[in-house]
Amino acid sequence: MNPCPFCSILPSDILAENEHAFAVRDNFPASEGHTLIIARRHVEDYFQLSKEEKDKAFELLERMKEAVDTEFNPDGYNIGFNIGEAGGQTILHAHIHLIPRKKGDAENCRRGVKGVIRRQMNY
Repeated sequence: MNPCPFCSILPSDILAENEHAFAVRDNFPASEGHTLIIARRHVEDYFQLSKEEKDKAFELLERMKEAVDTEFNPDGYNIGFNIGEAGGQTILHAHIHLIPRKKGDAENCRRGVKGVIRRQMNY
């Protein structure tokens, strides 16, 4: 069994943290500044986190959004969770994606997160 890559992140890679979550840059970013907010406790997905863990993850998400605003000056964001294999989750450890967006970085930005389901791309 492979060890969880999120459970072995080096302290030097952590951008910010609190008692229930930490933030790192995504190793396979969708855009410049793509950041992950990762639960400290190893559970598979967001729905397994306690209310306090969820609250602290979102507190850190807000903090990282401000930092990404300052460093990368994006025009928008996608924020999301991939849950389960069918939902595109590849690392079974609860985390949130903070994906900065720039005008013109995609052909049809109206699709937003619905773009993950092809039939929802044109609405």
